[in-house]
Amino acid sequence: QVQLVESGGGLVQAGGSLRLSCAASGSIFSINYMGWYRQAPGKQRELVALITSGSITNYADSMKGRFTISRDGAKNTVYLQMNSLKPEDTAVYYCNAVVNLGVSYWGQGTQVTVSS
Repeated sequence: QVQLVESGGGLVQAGGSLRLSCAASGSIFSINYMGWYRQAPGKQRELVALITSGSITNYADSMKGRFTISRDGAKNTVYLQMNSLKPEDTAVYYCNAVVNLGVSYWGQGTQVTVSS
């Protein structure tokens, strides 16, 4: 069993910044990759960014250049630094981790609200 706990969400003004954290715990022997997804009301969940165990990163086109994903391998923690936030970024942000033999786990999500 693996647990993911997100933190760092909140209310910010457009143009502001926010840093999300996701700490993974439990029976983790290896991590394939960790990432962030988001889902706005009435919309499908979409990829924001991911990072592999080798620190290879992928970003959705709309987030590239504004968001930065990073990790702390010793803490099994992934971060998402969000800059130049826009109202369109308002969503619940979910942490995802693929661990061990490829099993996927999700956090409960953290709300990010960007006011105009």
